[in-house]
Amino acid sequence: MMGRSHLIIGTTLSLSVLQLAGMPVTAPAVTVALIGSLLPDIDEPNSLLVSKALPNSLIRLLQTILLPVAVFVYFYVQAKPWNLLLAILIAMVSFLPSRSLRKVLMFAIGLGLVFYGHAFAPWNLIAGSLLMLCTTLTHRGLTHTLYGTAVWTGLLYSTTHLQGPEIWVAGGTAYVMHLLADSLTNRGIRPLPPLKWRIRINLMSTGTKHGAVVENVCIVLALILAWIAFSPLFL
Repeated sequence: MMGRSHLIIGTTLSLSVLQLAGMPVTAPAVTVALIGSLLPDIDEPNSLLVSKALPNSLIRLLQTILLPVAVFVYFYVQAKPWNLLLAILIAMVSFLPSRSLRKVLMFAIGLGLVFYGHAFAPWNLIAGSLLMLCTTLTHRGLTHTLYGTAVWTGLLYSTTHLQGPEIWVAGGTAYVMHLLADSLTNRGIRPLPPLKWRIRINLMSTGTKHGAVVENVCIVLALILAWIAFSPLFL
């Protein structure tokens, strides 16, 4: 399913659940619902979430900077022959396609969180480790499982439960909605690897005209539920 559809369906349904359960729909809850609806696709560098967080303009800027950095390392770092090897490595990275460069950036951000992020918040160590791990995963792998759901919801719960349940409920529900939406596709998901059991309803194929129709129907159904949940506020 396309990222736009995941965003609308996951966020709409999770906020509707909050409203129907009598929980407050707060700005933090909306934020984590938006993130949670796209987060399983963090294992795909060209997904909506990753491409918005690391846009093409940033990738082009990185490519522009890396070549001068390689030249600087070669001429000014006094550690021969390692300076030459490092300069070649940096130059090679600058010519990687945008998809691969996003993976490099994700890994570097995760590494920074591991080594320096814990000074600001202890859970940054876990977040950084998970971010680095995601760069090694295949699409619809570990992030599209109940394990990924448990980790995301657990992180939210451990850091926000004192503020009330709405944040971790919204984030966890949006994440689950993403997995359920992907289970409608012909590829489906494997929720409990290494078990081969797959949830695959096979109603659509992403990117096709029929798939777009199914996605639009799901969006309409989500909006209908939102109307049922929120309409009493306006009556």
